[in-house]
Amino acid sequence: MNTLAVHTPYTVPVGMMDALQITLLVLAAAGATAVVLIRAPVRQVLMLSTYGVLLAVLFLALQAPDVTLSELTVGAVLLPAVLLLTLAKVRKKEQ
Repeated sequence: MNTLAVHTPYTVPVGMMDALQITLLVLAAAGATAVVLIRAPVRQVLMLSTYGVLLAVLFLALQAPDVTLSELTVGAVLLPAVLLLTLAKVRKKEQ
């Protein structure tokens, strides 16, 4: 037995956890595709924020709470906020 590895038992059956992880991976792929295909800048930023939350849930299902918190902070809140402020400033200068 390897003493360096930490085994964290799931509270749900392994098959169900695998199904959840696969479902979240498929949703993440669909979310990334949606971010790329949306052409309206504001809608694209909102979808990017949704994608960030989806990735955070995926990281949580993969038992990475530190990455989850980082993704929530940066990917779901800070980056979309900066992009929305930038879009507002650019639109203000255009008028």
